[in-house]
Amino acid sequence: MVQVDLLAAIAIGAVALFIYHYISKKYHYFLPMAIPCLKPTFLLGSSGPMMFRKRNVTEHTQALYNAFPEAKIVGLYDLLTPMFLARDPEVIKRISIRDFDHFVDHTPSMSNASPDEEIGGENLFGNSLFALRGQKWRDMRSTLSPAFTGSKMRHMFGLVAECCQSTSNFLLAEAQAGKTLELEMKDLFSKFCNDVIAIVAFGVKVDSMRDSENEFYRKGKQMLNFQSIWLMVKVMLIKFLPKLAEKMELGFIDRDVENYFRRMIVDNMRQRKTHGIVHNDMIQMLLEVQNGTLRHSKEEQDSEDTGFATVQESSVGRAVHSREWTETELIAQCFAFFFAGFDTVSTGAAFLTYELTINPDIQNRLYEEILQTEQKLDGTPLTYEALQKMQYMDMVVSEMLRKWPPAVVTERYCNKDYHCDNGAGARFVIKKGQTVLLPTIAVQNDPKYFPNPERFDPERFNQTNRSKINTGAYAPFGVGPRNCIGSRLALMEIKLIVYYLLLRFSFEPTDKTQVPLQIAKNLFTLEAEKGIWMELKAR
Repeated sequence: MVQVDLLAAIAIGAVALFIYHYISKKYHYFLPMAIPCLKPTFLLGSSGPMMFRKRNVTEHTQALYNAFPEAKIVGLYDLLTPMFLARDPEVIKRISIRDFDHFVDHTPSMSNASPDEEIGGENLFGNSLFALRGQKWRDMRSTLSPAFTGSKMRHMFGLVAECCQSTSNFLLAEAQAGKTLELEMKDLFSKFCNDVIAIVAFGVKVDSMRDSENEFYRKGKQMLNFQSIWLMVKVMLIKFLPKLAEKMELGFIDRDVENYFRRMIVDNMRQRKTHGIVHNDMIQMLLEVQNGTLRHSKEEQDSEDTGFATVQESSVGRAVHSREWTETELIAQCFAFFFAGFDTVSTGAAFLTYELTINPDIQNRLYEEILQTEQKLDGTPLTYEALQKMQYMDMVVSEMLRKWPPAVVTERYCNKDYHCDNGAGARFVIKKGQTVLLPTIAVQNDPKYFPNPERFDPERFNQTNRSKINTGAYAPFGVGPRNCIGSRLALMEIKLIVYYLLLRFSFEPTDKTQVPLQIAKNLFTLEAEKGIWMELKAR
């Protein structure tokens, strides 16, 4: 009996040793390469500190970036999977622009398609511009591109401005009623962004400041609950057990939420077709796509930028195609607009008001520019053109996006073997199916490119200094053809809401204002640990 137990123990030990060596060999991938690699932790690779909440997403990205200060590309492991981290702005530009054909896609993450397949079916997130790949992505990008030009922003300006004024009027009424406006700004701007997306992307009017329990806002919060344990479980299942996730019909977004937004868009489109209703929003854009009338114009190509951080459309977005889109593929773009725009704009606006609160000199200078703009308007409503002429506003917003880019890190998926030369004598191959991380927040907070990066300094973006900024080191909306298609709209939203709030209120610190600000330890988003609190004092 003892001998049987001993043999069993030896057998179990041998199997465990075999498994250990089998897994350990996966961590030898970078050993033959002429690039440095972070020492992995068994089973966890380079992901342990994030998974166990020892670092927030910003700290983790900067730790990976700072591990080898002289390297241009670094190796790391996402659990057992080898990945690359591009540290150098020139390497980032090569991957994102010059050699874009090797890195067209984002890393596949949906359970209903292999990396070489086009995503189809009825999955809204899987049919969104963010998730699409290859030629289908190119065609969708060129389809949507005309909807996000400067001239289209002029048409949407009134809708966004109306939401800003409604928010400002509500807060002013609260202050005049004697209420102290000590507010958590991410919550405030989430309600504002909800109303903007509702009217601009879905063609419905809601008022989340006065009715925070409206169904549109509740469904949006349900969709974007990044702290949900169930969401984290779904992400892990989709990533590591895709076949099981497919059988369970799991997606990033709950089915009932998808169906809610789908019904809303379909009903709206039918109503407009039936009654000939026309509005300057994304529903109208979808109808124009169906009719084949949404196109770039010469005027749009020559329009001026809407800010330093605005990304320019590439030849991919201006290409002409003949693909016909299904109803699901079109609806998915409005859905993705909510998914992408809600959190990033509210986060950016919240961090901007934080910086204005702890830097009152900058706040006062921006307020003076707002007053000057109001004087020039001479009682007439704010216009799109007047907003774009506010140079200091653009400097302040550009610096916020430098210090606190809502997209902390982006990535590119290698779709064909890429022979890489890092410019320092190291040559190696990034194989098809591997991912390259682009650590936006780490590069933009590197003193090599932005001296004294912890300081909030809008003068980095004045007319004299702009030309000195390395375009590969400043990319809050991404670089190359796969940049953020909605940068103009995001900038317009942030500038407008700050304009109308500062016009009537000053931002003042309270006992709840955390200085310095600490970032929450979560896996996905840039979020303040204890919220971003301040008092809005009526002027």
